[in-house]
Amino acid sequence: MTTAGDLMVIRPRRLELPLWLIALGMLLRWLFRAAVWCVRHPVIVGLVVAGGWLYAEFGRAGLIVPLVLAGLVSAVWRWKHEKSWWTWLAGPVLGWFRQVFVYRRAWREAMTLCGLTRTYDHRPVMPQLLRVRSDQALDVLTVRMVRGQTPEEFQKVTANLAYAFGRRHARVYSERPGDPPPRTGYWALVLGAIDRVRYRDRPSLVYLVVVRTDALRTVVKPFDVPAVPDLTALPLARREDLRHWSLHLLATHVLIGGATRSGKGSVLWSLVRSLAGGISSGLVRLWVIDPKGGMEFAMGRPLFARFAGKSFEAMADLLDEAVTVLRERQTRLAGTVRVHTPTEADPLVVVVIDEMAALTAYLQDVELRKRIASSLGLLLSQGAGVGVLVVAALQDPRKEVLPFRDLFPTRIALGLTEAAQVDLVLGDGARNRGALADQMPRWAKGVGYVILDGTPEPARVRFSHITDDDIRQLAADYPAPADAADILAQVGRETAPEPTHRPPLPRPRGPLLPDSLLNILRDTDGGEPR
Repeated sequence: MTTAGDLMVIRPRRLELPLWLIALGMLLRWLFRAAVWCVRHPVIVGLVVAGGWLYAEFGRAGLIVPLVLAGLVSAVWRWKHEKSWWTWLAGPVLGWFRQVFVYRRAWREAMTLCGLTRTYDHRPVMPQLLRVRSDQALDVLTVRMVRGQTPEEFQKVTANLAYAFGRRHARVYSERPGDPPPRTGYWALVLGAIDRVRYRDRPSLVYLVVVRTDALRTVVKPFDVPAVPDLTALPLARREDLRHWSLHLLATHVLIGGATRSGKGSVLWSLVRSLAGGISSGLVRLWVIDPKGGMEFAMGRPLFARFAGKSFEAMADLLDEAVTVLRERQTRLAGTVRVHTPTEADPLVVVVIDEMAALTAYLQDVELRKRIASSLGLLLSQGAGVGVLVVAALQDPRKEVLPFRDLFPTRIALGLTEAAQVDLVLGDGARNRGALADQMPRWAKGVGYVILDGTPEPARVRFSHITDDDIRQLAADYPAPADAADILAQVGRETAPEPTHRPPLPRPRGPLLPDSLLNILRDTDGGEPR
């Protein structure tokens, strides 16, 4: 009997299973997990099966002989083509080894202490480590984020993750899908289906790059001078993964920010060296401004079509003449093309400015400074499309020093003195995404951060080191043509004249006022509107 107010405890009826059924369920569960693991790791399963069969057929010799032959083939492969050896053999094997014995052992602890775990339904949920790819210098960890996470959360703790795995440098990026290649022929339908899987968007994945060996510690030798420079891919630096970083110079302006002795000269001279073949052929014209009296660029004077290093009046005249070339090309190319294509008859003009702050902020002559600022504003806002480009270097990227900083689409950040300057050079949030340009060590001259194509996250690179002897040899081997300074003569060429007789515009007959206003005027004047 129960009465009002009595406490009743109701428990669901427990279903008791026999022990043999529980054991069978656990066995099936383990078998299912083993099957899934075998499907995900077919190479390991195949090697184990092949090794077991060889041992059963030939004994120990069945294992030793294939290992010796595989070692010899691997050694020859590395000797002949080390890059493909790392891509197809050493990289996957080393990545699997480090995934099992390095990262998985510390994964739970690292994710928890770095604040990347979540709690759902009273249970901890953490990002999943899917794969590790390795090369000579880097480990690239493919991570599936917890539902609701963003790559920015990983970028904020990049330094913590690097030290959690026993390294000093790491960066995080999220891959954007590229455009699949066009497919034609009999297999186009099958290859197109494969491309849809390969190039699909996977926003739940994030990639953690752990620098195992800093490949940027060694000095980068100058790259070979191409006979015809590819203006969309000029090799200037080495990346952390030992590949080349190339600059897309065509139709863009470049800003280089870095403190004193950070290696801005390495960037500028690497660019000049990559353009040297086009300079000697007449495809490229370099107009150089060196406010330091020529201390940086005077050694390479034969390479330059125009040079100003002592007189600020001459520097202002050079910029005004660049604006004149810009205006002439606008008049000539308007309605024909949208982007200028450099030719020897109509070359690319690159205005190189070292220590730009000397022209925009520190120049005492106010009128001359305004004149220079006006010319630079026009060049930066309108010159990219007509082949008049600006490459500028400066130490202080603040707005009052460089008021048109946002007009530089391409930016390079070398060693800087303050954390806030990193975002001023590379854009808002660049430092949180891994561009620690304010923490450059002393040896890192010429080391900087750039934005890779297809990803908004910055990457570390080291620009090639160009010595004084290299500059002298470059100037002797690739001088500019004798008529390189006469590009202004092109301004006088004939262009399409404006039409003198235009058809008259049709004019509507009758009064131009609305009927309501006409009625008011008629009522007021008592007649026709005036």
